[in-house]
Amino acid sequence: MPDTRSHRGPHPEDARLFAAVNLPALQEAVRHFSWLLTKGYGENSSLKLVGDRFSLEERQRMAVWRASCADAALDLRRTKSVTPLQLEGRILEIDGFNLLMTIETALSRGVVLQCRDECVRDLAGLHGSYRKVEETLPAIELIAADLARWSPKQCHWWFDSPVSNSGRLATLFREFAESRALPWSVEVTPNPDAVLIRSPHVVVSADSAILDRCALWCNYASELVKRAIPNGWIVKMCPRSGIQDPP
Repeated sequence: MPDTRSHRGPHPEDARLFAAVNLPALQEAVRHFSWLLTKGYGENSSLKLVGDRFSLEERQRMAVWRASCADAALDLRRTKSVTPLQLEGRILEIDGFNLLMTIETALSRGVVLQCRDECVRDLAGLHGSYRKVEETLPAIELIAADLARWSPKQCHWWFDSPVSNSGRLATLFREFAESRALPWSVEVTPNPDAVLIRSPHVVVSADSAILDRCALWCNYASELVKRAIPNGWIVKMCPRSGIQDPP
């Protein structure tokens, strides 16, 4: 069935799945899952164990998976993180779909997860295809206006060529940047992750696999959502910084 959505908004079940009454169980699940990851247990088996213990549905399990990380990963990400205040004059390497879809989701009141590493992550997912929605252009405009206040030297946007419509989206970004004389370059490549991981510059992404291997990164989406999208639906999956041993 073709994707006919015009918004990046919430799933029909999200109001129930992420209602306030369910947050304590979700937060405990993140605590248990992160503890298991820290102890070296397998990711898939640990998620099933935790999901079953807290009777989580599939979308809630996905949220727990995206929000959790081991202690070592948390410490490593913190040591490599730079703040927006440190972006002036720097070159940024931007994980295009990752940043754009998070901001689209926040603008459309979709679920945005506040995760253990302080990143915000959406639950939209690409599934091999990207569809432009009503929030796409407002999201680009918001990002452009906000990036300008931090004065980076250059922004390199990277999009995944295997994703359907990535070429059209890249064209939209190029035309937008040219019309406003922005210091942006936009590239479509088979594997943006490899480019971002190898770059010596600051990476803008919330992709865990990238954060664990890149040189430097900025938790930019989180800062932007919390400051510039006050009506966004942020689900606090891990309000506490520490992870104690589960009972």
